[in-house]
Amino acid sequence: MAKRERVVRMSVEQPLWRALTGYRLLTTLYAVGLFVSAYKRFDRPWIAAGYLAVLAVWTFATHHKVANAASCTKRFLCADLTVALVGILLTPVADTAERIAGGGPTLPSIWTGGSVLAFALKGGWRWAGFASTFVAAANIAVHGGSPTRDTLHNVLLVWVASIAIGYVVEVARASEATLARALEIEAATRERERLARDIHDGVLQVLAMVQRRGTELGGEAAELGRMAGEQEVALRTLVSSGLVHPSRVSRDGSRGALVDAYEVDEDAEDDGELDLRTLLAPHAGSRVSFAEPGTPVPLPVPAARELAAAVGAALDNVRKHAGEAASAWILVEDWGDEVIVTVRDDGPGIPAGRLDQAEGEGRMGVALSIRGRLRDLGGSAELVSVPGQGTEVELKVPRGRTQ
Repeated sequence: MAKRERVVRMSVEQPLWRALTGYRLLTTLYAVGLFVSAYKRFDRPWIAAGYLAVLAVWTFATHHKVANAASCTKRFLCADLTVALVGILLTPVADTAERIAGGGPTLPSIWTGGSVLAFALKGGWRWAGFASTFVAAANIAVHGGSPTRDTLHNVLLVWVASIAIGYVVEVARASEATLARALEIEAATRERERLARDIHDGVLQVLAMVQRRGTELGGEAAELGRMAGEQEVALRTLVSSGLVHPSRVSRDGSRGALVDAYEVDEDAEDDGELDLRTLLAPHAGSRVSFAEPGTPVPLPVPAARELAAAVGAALDNVRKHAGEAASAWILVEDWGDEVIVTVRDDGPGIPAGRLDQAEGEGRMGVALSIRGRLRDLGGSAELVSVPGQGTEVELKVPRGRTQ
């Protein structure tokens, strides 16, 4: 039995949460140590002692809240920031004006940085900027609107460092998502290759043999062979292009990296993009060859569906006018600024003036089903037919103008 691979996702930000837990514990001890060393210089040391006792209890009681992003809720972040701001604003009440004017530390000291860093790890640089702005305002208010140079330097350092860390976290999350997606694709590709080998060694060879023998025997066996040939082509197309076609394309560049997510959604809404290949691949068969790019061909959902409908109408015309024995070819080309789909057949072709005559008789298949659809999309449909040499329909849809 083939060995299956399991994709394990690892969080690149988890070490940062562990570091934040240690930072909060160490800075709590540091704040208490500063108070003990300068206990006699405080005007109201009992206020400082009471606050630091609350700070120590809060830090040790909530250490599990900063263990990971899931446990660090918005409510906790707001409460943690409030504890830091209260400590800063209580400093003038407990300490002397001379120490504050001389650049003395606030009651929570550098413990406040832990609150701001928690915002950065949880929500990125925007959350970090929000929290550090409140801390900066509180520090400036403590100094009566005229902070010392050291205080301004410390405030600016916290503000810049927290925003930088928040941005790094966002990039790390986007990189992690990209890596996880790549590992999933690699595992799926290996599984698909294994299935393709099994199918090629068994089912496809049997279908090919049935088609060949049925053609040789003739009669009802020939019809059975034809059906086996169609199933062989369809199965081969499915295996070569993937067991699951990527369809909806989502790009997110807000985290500092681009992440492409592909999901299969037959009932996709009209506000996304759809891989045109997934709509045209089912047309492939024993009489219809399908050539596609190796990468997705994303188009707005309405445009992709209308273009696929126009291709279907062109194939209907091939079956109706060229006969069931005629062969057809579908070619998809993605030129970046436009998508071109060519449908060609080897039928008898269309006599000159026949299309105009059909429109005059009220038969509007080509005019409405094909040209009308492309006109609504801002594109064009060109039909070239030479009697005895088949017909070619070229469908062009420009990007940026499709809705």
